[in-house]
Amino acid sequence: MSTIGKALTLLDVLSRIDNEAGLTEIAQACGYDKATTRRFLVELEKHGFVEQLPETRKYRIGAAPLRLARVREARYPFLRTALPFIRQLAERTGETVHLSEFSNGRLCSIHVEESAHAHRVIVNVGTTLQPHATASGLAFLAASADQAVEAELAAPLEAYTEFTVVDPAILRRRLTEARARGFSISRQGRELGVISTSSAIVTPGGRPVGCVTVAAPMARTGDDLILEYGAAVRAAAEAISAAFFGTEREFRPLIPSRRNG
Repeated sequence: MSTIGKALTLLDVLSRIDNEAGLTEIAQACGYDKATTRRFLVELEKHGFVEQLPETRKYRIGAAPLRLARVREARYPFLRTALPFIRQLAERTGETVHLSEFSNGRLCSIHVEESAHAHRVIVNVGTTLQPHATASGLAFLAASADQAVEAELAAPLEAYTEFTVVDPAILRRRLTEARARGFSISRQGRELGVISTSSAIVTPGGRPVGCVTVAAPMARTGDDLILEYGAAVRAAAEAISAAFFGTEREFRPLIPSRRNG
């Protein structure tokens, strides 16, 4: 890996650590020795990508990535376009709704609207959504070209729970179902007790760029309700696609509001 690649890997690792981290913790997380880690941190700090807290000597992400994010959003307003639809979907379902974007070969959550329920699904911004184990990943694969699907299914598939599907033949059937419905469903594929449904946001040429997902506890989400949520996420994804890439159209979530009951 190049020097630039290693420095960017360190920055990515630091972004995934919940709190400020010390030199030793960052080095261990990256797999680098402490001298190399320190050298990269010094250079990244010079350019504002990380900052060291004087009180603790620990490191956190600096302001430069935020500046770049704002520039990127101004030029490619994907999040700003999607937010009204995401919020309306969360209001209608009363469940956790998250938006993901595909970038650098990974599908990651970029915005989360949390449920008001005490018992709710927690999704963190920046979470990587595995293609075979999450509703978002399945929806993204279902909208992808066959070559991309086969490449993903040929790789080792990790079982996160006892319900994670790792059999390529079964996953192909799930993808066929998702394509026919316009949305995917994942039952406890990534986390026990969680059911999710997702639909891909696609370009006019049919290339998926992200997903809209509703995640809910299985304890209050039966088969009929998850199908209603699936139709709603499909409508939201189609509306976001139309608003971002083409002509806006009215978004109707197809289900009554469940935010307060």
